Amino acid sequence: MSLKITVYSTPSCPWCKKVKQYFKSLGVPFKDVDVSKDPRKAEEMYRKSGQMGVPVVVMGNQVIVGFDKARIDKILGIS
Repeated sequence: MSLKITVYSTPSCPWCKKVKQYFKSLGVPFKDVDVSKDPRKAEEMYRKSGQMGVPVVVMGNQVIVGFDKARIDKILGIS
């Protein structure tokens, strides 16, 4: 499965660290975007999610706000 995953995060966000650790523990590749350093990416995240809170996880065409493990598992097909 080649699902494109992007995690919009900031270095100081504990839930961002948790979601990235979760993907790493599953061996699932993802792109980490630090929105604290890139205002254009922060704007892109806002357009996709409708809000400025992090983390925002984009999995294919699904947008998840926060670390919603159940939704992530469902999209990845993990029961």
